[in-house]
Amino acid sequence: MPEIILDCQGLPCPQPVLTSKRRIEESAPEALRVLVDNEPARENVSRFLTSQGYVVQAEPFEGGFAIVGRRTAGPPAPDTEWTRPLPDKAETRVTVFITAETIGRGDDGLGGRLMLNFLSTLPELGNDLWRLVLVNGGVRLAVEGHPCLEKLQRLEAAGISILVCGTCLEHYGLLNKRRAGQTTNMLDVVTSLQLASKVIHV
Repeated sequence: MPEIILDCQGLPCPQPVLTSKRRIEESAPEALRVLVDNEPARENVSRFLTSQGYVVQAEPFEGGFAIVGRRTAGPPAPDTEWTRPLPDKAETRVTVFITAETIGRGDDGLGGRLMLNFLSTLPELGNDLWRLVLVNGGVRLAVEGHPCLEKLQRLEAAGISILVCGTCLEHYGLLNKRRAGQTTNMLDVVTSLQLASKVIHV
């Protein structure tokens, strides 16, 4: 089967991933070339194709990237958000949805200290804590130099999944400064909220 080309330039998150997913479900191509025009899409599509058993290479061109995936005979790559086993349904899965770098309104200095204390206290949830999702201003918590970065890195080291919105990182010019978590897309965000048994919105 010839290489299939998907032109996803100009599509908002998570359409490049969804377009790739639909094509794989429809025809399971041996080779796939996905054209995207931004770094978050490059990272998300590459990660998704890898999870589906493709060997992936991103080729830059003027204005974007061509993500080339070629099917391998082996199983999908382990330990990705797309292939990692979910906790048993009987278990409690708490997703913490963080949309800002401060908690509350009135004084941002106080709100920053509250967020630091909040992240420091999250381990008290024990095994119920499953995932943190950072969007909008919340992505700043995961970048170099932020006072909360160490707390996120400790949570990640303890096995907590942390997803950081790629569109948000790009909007704030922080894409290359993320130092905790995994750059993600809105499909992962929605799925994380759907699969959680409880969502804490901060």
